[in-house]
Amino acid sequence: MTKKSLLFIGALALSTVAFASPKSYQIVLTSPTQAGSAQLAAGEYRVQVSGSNAIFTNLDTNRSFAAPVKVATTQKHEVTAVETKTDAGSSHMTSIDLGGSNETLQFGE
Repeated sequence: MTKKSLLFIGALALSTVAFASPKSYQIVLTSPTQAGSAQLAAGEYRVQVSGSNAIFTNLDTNRSFAAPVKVATTQKHEVTAVETKTDAGSSHMTSIDLGGSNETLQFGE
């Protein structure tokens, strides 16, 4: 095999891996927030859906947290938006609209 062939095969393998990874979304939490049973500190997170779980990865610490979600099909969302409610002084995530898609992640009580 020539060097060009090896480079082409390597580039093809990397592009396949890139397309196989799930879509991720970035959110910012301005205060500590409960998502399912996971307590998330304020900060920036990458959110990915894996089966029936949302995986939150803190961009500062690289720690990941999982929370069960229901994926609902709704109208197309222009931006990613987090909906929370405050109960007894603590913030609870109720849903995330995934920008550029027609999916909403719904978190149970």
